[in-house]
Amino acid sequence: MIRLPLLDHWPPQRFPDPSQALADPPGLLAFGGDLSPERLRAAYAQGVFPWFNEGEPILWWSPDPRCVFRTERLRQPNRSLRRLLLRCGWHVTVDRDFAGVMQCCAAPRNGQPGTWISDEMIQAYATLHARGDAHSVEVWDGDRLVGGIYGVASGRLFSGESMFSRQSGGSKVALLALARLLHAWGCPLLDAQVSNPHLLGLGAEEMPRVEFIAALHQLVLQRMDPAAWREVSPLTATELARLSPALAG
Repeated sequence: MIRLPLLDHWPPQRFPDPSQALADPPGLLAFGGDLSPERLRAAYAQGVFPWFNEGEPILWWSPDPRCVFRTERLRQPNRSLRRLLLRCGWHVTVDRDFAGVMQCCAAPRNGQPGTWISDEMIQAYATLHARGDAHSVEVWDGDRLVGGIYGVASGRLFSGESMFSRQSGGSKVALLALARLLHAWGCPLLDAQVSNPHLLGLGAEEMPRVEFIAALHQLVLQRMDPAAWREVSPLTATELARLSPALAG
């Protein structure tokens, strides 16, 4: 019988080697511990993330293969997205409403009875955001949030946690803006964690975990100033459609 490591008494910086993750369920590595900023930062820097339903113990994962976007390939909109950008009248901001993006991501989707983004998760990532480790991209139609994405920065790797659309295309615009921003900063990978047909249809690919961890070990050492996120200028969707790959302003 395989015994899953319990993290309750482990130092927050320590996790099992991702190679020890289970094959069934795929990628399950450990359970227990907490969602303190120290543990979350250490988890992402080691290729591990929490994912669990409310009422369950905290479950920690490192799937194989890993789902990733290459920011170089994602930074240009396709024809349909470009048409949307030119006609929608939306605008894009960064770190303007992190809590709002998380709340929208936490709203149950069609056909789903609940959400894994519990109040505990929202508080934990809000604390990370306040410390400069978690960030959001917001898409606005006037004063209304119509799309967004949030996640955690570890050096020059960004781990996307969740995204949402209140209007068709909202999450795609947020993803494009984030990819352009990361590419401009020399961040080659946007971690999407667990593969699914929707993400693959958006341009994600599957990367063997051993390759992902090797890339991660290099990227987390390349520190970035969290203040760079606060200095990104808002832009209209039309500007996003016409911009060169550089987004930072």
